[in-house]
Amino acid sequence: MKPLLSVEHLVKRFGGLVATNDLNLTVNQGELHALIGPNGAGKTTVMGQLTGELRPDAGRIVFGGEDITNWTIARRALAGIARSYQITQLLKDFSVLENVMLMVQARLGHSFRCWKPALRQRELVEPALQALDSVGLADRARDDVMALAHGEHRQLELAMALAMAPRLLLLDEPLAGMSQGESAVMIDLLSRLKRHHTILLVEHDMQAVFALADQVSVLVYGQAISTGTPAHVQRDPEVRRAYLGDDQPLRSAA
Repeated sequence: MKPLLSVEHLVKRFGGLVATNDLNLTVNQGELHALIGPNGAGKTTVMGQLTGELRPDAGRIVFGGEDITNWTIARRALAGIARSYQITQLLKDFSVLENVMLMVQARLGHSFRCWKPALRQRELVEPALQALDSVGLADRARDDVMALAHGEHRQLELAMALAMAPRLLLLDEPLAGMSQGESAVMIDLLSRLKRHHTILLVEHDMQAVFALADQVSVLVYGQAISTGTPAHVQRDPEVRRAYLGDDQPLRSAA
């Protein structure tokens, strides 16, 4: 497969703490690549560098064959990198549809001079409705955001990311705080999305990771200690020691 994203010898320091330590990572076009690791391994720091929120101290990031290491957040977003966050970031006074329309507007460069005319602009409304349909929220389009359950908030964030027409989806713990039922819905949604999108997934739910991922990279102290298929990573003694402190198999939750 052709690499879409390449991280080469990436380093990020916070004072004396090395959060990203000579990291090499490749995400191929069309795959779901999971980035896992114990708490404090540096996963979210990596995501921040990929989106441009954090600037690396060394190394480079190549996306679609271009060196984007020094690109702004906005330029990366318009190039096709979209991210969801651990903590939901929604406009609570807006409807479900309006939240997604704002992302379509950002991608197209439209200006909202008056909100009501914007709601009648097909070039904004139709892509937003399509994104909502892709995550199973088309029937909630006119509802207030605060009327949604937590799991639906996560689905809405995915719709907002999809409205940016991304080439790469960066998903930071999309199952965080979900009930068992909500997690099952999200896993099914991600399984469908991976057929059409390249995804880099940070997730603590090993059941989801092993069910969804084509490739898994294990991050410990800012370094990738193992990369391979889920089966390969589960068998890796170094990975088992990092997670469990012994050589017991790394398993998903039942």
